[in-house]
Amino acid sequence: MKRRLFLQFPLIASALIADAKNPPVNRPNKGFKVEADKDRYQEELLLMGGKFTCKVSSKDTDGDLLIYHTIRQSKGGPAFHVHHSQDEWFYVISGEFIVKVGDDTFNLKPGDSAFAPRTVPHAFAKISEEEAQMLVLFQPAGLMEDFFHQLSKVGADVPQNQEKTLKELWAKHGMEIVGPPLKF
Repeated sequence: MKRRLFLQFPLIASALIADAKNPPVNRPNKGFKVEADKDRYQEELLLMGGKFTCKVSSKDTDGDLLIYHTIRQSKGGPAFHVHHSQDEWFYVISGEFIVKVGDDTFNLKPGDSAFAPRTVPHAFAKISEEEAQMLVLFQPAGLMEDFFHQLSKVGADVPQNQEKTLKELWAKHGMEIVGPPLKF
């Protein structure tokens, strides 16, 4: 039994190494710049109390990474939720946020960051009076970019009669709402 595993391992390992050497087919072959307050594809989104601009698109990374910059005027944030396939990272540029990951709650100020592993419920909320800015990173990108575009079509503030539509949208994109937005 162990001999069989011993003989199979080199075959599996060599296949994985060979696959890792194959370059991604859809990645750009040169760098790019996205200016401050600009979106990678000039598709600024207004949703969840803020303006979202894409800085690195899932199209740029074959779905490996997605980075949004959000400028938020309104207090609050999304519902407590789970990403089944993405890790999420938050980095505060200005203002103050709270981020809850599982049972832990973090107060974030400029320069602070928080990490939410996939499958762990989490949410964030802007708590400062002044405008606040944050970078939000998803790895892998999965369907998150499409989710933000679809959510922006539903509207910035979802009426009660659209709650079912909203939950279906989250589920379609590999997420689940597991609680209300954070109270602060």
